[in-house]
Amino acid sequence: GRTSRAWRHSRLCHVAVSARVRVFVVPHAPIAMSFGMPSPGAMNGVPNPNRDFQVANPPNDGVSSLSWSPTQNFLVATCWAYDSDNVLCYEVQANGQATPKAAQQHDAPVLCSAWNHDGTAVFSGGCDNQVKKWDLATNQHTQVAQHDGPVRHCVWISEINLLVTGSWDKTLKYWDTRQPNPALTVQLPERCYALSVSHPLLVVGTAERHIQVYNLSDPQRPYKQLMSPLKYQTRTVAAFPNKQGYLVGSIEGRVAVNHVEESLASKNFTFKCHREQADIYSVNDIKFHPVHGTFVTCGSDGVFNFWDKDSKQRLKQMAKTNAPIPCGDFNRDGSIFAYAVSYDWSKGGSDPMASSGQNNIFLHAVTDTEVSPRPPAARTGRR
Repeated sequence: GRTSRAWRHSRLCHVAVSARVRVFVVPHAPIAMSFGMPSPGAMNGVPNPNRDFQVANPPNDGVSSLSWSPTQNFLVATCWAYDSDNVLCYEVQANGQATPKAAQQHDAPVLCSAWNHDGTAVFSGGCDNQVKKWDLATNQHTQVAQHDGPVRHCVWISEINLLVTGSWDKTLKYWDTRQPNPALTVQLPERCYALSVSHPLLVVGTAERHIQVYNLSDPQRPYKQLMSPLKYQTRTVAAFPNKQGYLVGSIEGRVAVNHVEESLASKNFTFKCHREQADIYSVNDIKFHPVHGTFVTCGSDGVFNFWDKDSKQRLKQMAKTNAPIPCGDFNRDGSIFAYAVSYDWSKGGSDPMASSGQNNIFLHAVTDTEVSPRPPAARTGRR
C-alpha cells in the first residue's frame, strides 16, 4: 500500500527546505489581491498550460492536501514525504507570488490539513495516527488527537469549537484540543475516506461505499445512513453551503448530487466527468466556491472543471496538465484556486511518475465568468 511505500522508498529531498523561514507572525491586516496573468509557458521546465502562478519550493513528494487560511492569503500544503518537512506554509502576495514562510514535520506521511477559525493555527494529520496543532505565532507543534490508524481527514468546526477527525480505524472523533481525550467517539461502518462539514451538516464517505450523514445537533447518531449512489469507491464528498445536500465523487469519473431530505430527492442526479475517450479517471477532490456556490472538481486526468449543479452545466474546463490533480482549494473570497499537480499513487510505485519528482502547486486567478451561476441551458433536439 501507499503507507508502506512511503516508509520503504527513501530518496533524496528535491527541495532545499532548510532555507525556509521557520517562524512567522500572522499579520492582522488583510492582503488585497490584484492578480494579473503570469508569463506564458513553462517555469523551470514545468508545463503550465493554464498560465497560472507556480508556487516556488513545492513539497518534495505527492501533495495530499491544500488548505487556505480563513483570514489571510496563507496556503498550507501537506505531502507524503516522511524524511523531510511535510507540512508547509506559503504566503501569497498581491502579485500572485507565493513565498515559503515556515514548515513542520510529522514522522510519517501527512494526509490532511485544516485551519482554525481565526487563522492562528493549522491542524495536520496522517500516517502517524495523530493530529498535530501548529501555532503559527510561536511555532509550537503539539499533538492534539490520536487514532488507532492513519488520520485521513480533519475539520475544525468553529460553531462548536471542536476538531473532528476521521480515520482508517473506522472512527470519527471530536476533540476539544485543550483536552487529551476525545469529547466524543463515533463508530463508522468502515474506514473514513472522505469528510465534509457545512454546520450543522456533516457527511462522511467510507470504504465499501457507505455514506453517513450527521446533524451536529445530535452528532452521536447518524441522521441518514445509505449506500453511495455511485457504483465505485468514494474518493471525496462536499457538503452544500446551504446544508441541503452533498456531492459525492468516485474513482470512476462520476459525481452524484444528493439531497439530505426525501422531499428534495427529485433534484438528485449523477453526471460523468474526468474522462478522455475510453479512459476513465478518478474524481479526487470537490470544493464549493465560497461566494457563488458553484463548485470545482479535480481529477486524475490532470484537469480541473468548474460546475453549476443547479443549472446542470459545466462552466469551464481547464487545460490538461501533465500529471493528476490530487487536491485543490479556494481561498476565503474565491478569487484564487490553488491546485496541486502531482502523482496520486493510483498505479503504485512502479509508475515512472512516482520517482519523477514533479510535485507542483499552481494558483489560478478565478474570474467571474468561470464560477458565476448560469440559467439552465435551453433544451434542443427531440425530447
